[in-house]
Amino acid sequence: MPDDLLQAEAFWRWAYSDFLSNAQRGVLAEYIVAQAAGSTGKGRVEWAAWDLERTDGLKIEVKSSGYLQTWSQQAPSLIKFDIAEKRGWNPEANAYAVEASRAADLYVFCVFNHQDRETANPLDLQQWFFLTCRTEWLTETFKNQKSVSLSRLEAAGLKRLSFVELKRVIGNAAS
Repeated sequence: MPDDLLQAEAFWRWAYSDFLSNAQRGVLAEYIVAQAAGSTGKGRVEWAAWDLERTDGLKIEVKSSGYLQTWSQQAPSLIKFDIAEKRGWNPEANAYAVEASRAADLYVFCVFNHQDRETANPLDLQQWFFLTCRTEWLTETFKNQKSVSLSRLEAAGLKRLSFVELKRVIGNAAS
């Protein structure tokens, strides 16, 4: 390899291999949901109004959280998700929406559930669980709330799903 040509894989390993960091875990969660939805053919679009779009038009918003963080912790983190309405960006028009909304059809809440730092592996799908809901239900249940905890989502009736169950639920979701 010439000295003036970098290798993408080496850069990715150097810059993006810490999957316990909030930023990388969020992108990994989007990839996991894209795998479940069968929509990994199209790369991710940063800042788009929703995270994923299935070929049939189903728009999916992915939210992630985890008990473990990159930094030293006295106790596991509380699981909380941002559900605030946003002025989404349209990459084709290069413009933001005039009004804030929840633009996706379906929300997927991803929780990296593992709590032992020594054996944590965010690439192991057994260490995750997922919850899903239609956006209409989220808005009806939590109105204009800006964030929601895992315990509130479960108290409202959402059930924990494995990756295999998530794949089935997303596969059955209509756009």
